[in-house]
Amino acid sequence: MTRRMQIPCTGRRVGWRPVVARQSGVGLIEVLVAVLVLSIGFVGIAALQVRSLSMNNSSMTRSVATMDTYSILDAMRADLVNAQSGAYNTSTPITANACPTATGSLANTQLTQWCNQLAAGLGASASTTGNINCVSSLGSCTITVSYDDSKSKSTATDTTGTQTVTTQAML
Repeated sequence: MTRRMQIPCTGRRVGWRPVVARQSGVGLIEVLVAVLVLSIGFVGIAALQVRSLSMNNSSMTRSVATMDTYSILDAMRADLVNAQSGAYNTSTPITANACPTATGSLANTQLTQWCNQLAAGLGASASTTGNINCVSSLGSCTITVSYDDSKSKSTATDTTGTQTVTTQAML
């Protein structure tokens, strides 16, 4: 026989009803929904971390390219006579996977070291190039470094793999 008890409803007597546990299993569904919401949040945090690391790597690579332009500029300022005569000018960009060999002049030795520095810091690939163009009459130089930054692509269709850093300075 079922036990009956009186359940008040809106303050009046409604009669006798059997007590039945109607919420069995609802707590488990609430836990599953909470786990689902938390797992979606954790996936979002993980994606944010991956994107952050990618952008941090891209920023570091750009800083290395900027330091490399200043490095050759400092070498040119130390060898001012050859720099003003155009000995550091490159008719074609220097490619980091095929650095020129150092010959007898200081300018060629500095260019070879700079090319090796580009290869070590930015990758020895065909897309890593350096170009120097100085106008001797004005004493101004433009140093351009291009490198592959395809790791920082935001989507698969993003075509901004090659980045360029240009430094213009007076000798």
